[in-house]
Amino acid sequence: MRNTYQPGTQSLILAWRDGEMSARDRLLAKIHPALERLAVIRLSGEREASLATGDLINDTVVQIIQADGGDLQDRAHLIALSSRIMRNILVDRARRKDTAKRRHGKVELCTRVEGEQRFDLNSLDSALIRLGAIDATLVELIEMRYFGGMTVPDVAVATGLSAATVKRRWLVARAWLTDALLHPIDQ
Repeated sequence: MRNTYQPGTQSLILAWRDGEMSARDRLLAKIHPALERLAVIRLSGEREASLATGDLINDTVVQIIQADGGDLQDRAHLIALSSRIMRNILVDRARRKDTAKRRHGKVELCTRVEGEQRFDLNSLDSALIRLGAIDATLVELIEMRYFGGMTVPDVAVATGLSAATVKRRWLVARAWLTDALLHPIDQ
């Protein structure tokens, strides 16, 4: 029986930070299933989807590569970064659709904030920008949970907070976001 050592995510991140491009490629291959799950979750709420899962993954990977891995700490941090990138990609696409004079439906995200409500991505992004002015850490928490599909323990690892603190902050973030989405500020 052949012993083939498969380096862990952490060692691949460290090797990439040290400039080993083959480690970067192995790392991205290793997290590809997680990226695929994230993309499927993100796109499942979009009506008249014009972006395929593979395209969202590819765009995310390109931006991860451009980020150069210098700030990556661990797998949870990489997934959180991927979540934020996917959110930005979807919001940018929604904005482009709004500015185009073509007939398109709203790009929506099924947030499961309260039941099965769906919210327009532009409204969601506007609410997150407002929340970011109040508490940027709550925005990161929302990104990790909604856009990253991360569990409370995953978020706790990524942020260094206790699971109990993440749960409390999650309740605050979810309540604030629910109110902001149900009662948007007129522009």
